[in-house]
Amino acid sequence: MYRFPYSEILEDAPETGREREREAIDRALSLLRDVERQGLKGAERTEAVGLVQDLWNVLIADLLNPENGLPEGLRADLVAIGLWTMREVGEVLSAPERSLAALIDVNSSIREGLR
Repeated sequence: MYRFPYSEILEDAPETGREREREAIDRALSLLRDVERQGLKGAERTEAVGLVQDLWNVLIADLLNPENGLPEGLRADLVAIGLWTMREVGEVLSAPERSLAALIDVNSSIREGLR
């Protein structure tokens, strides 16, 4: 699993930080897609959804940091997406029959934006 302190990303060159963000999102998306495709329940589903939750916890914290260099409007939009993601994670965890498609679609769009 891709686990690393976000502070390490911030210390690196912006290109390296973006690459690490892409890798983390790619890993989360891979797990989500596997779970959705295979209809997995239980620990596999919880792990995949939990990784998305952990990822967005880190991203939101960074976006709320006043030293974040992104434009304020973009930061606000990304925080809103992150908060929606967190709500959707809660819904998915409480309803095992719920599709992961929305989480996959939104996080795929964010991933594409990191080019």
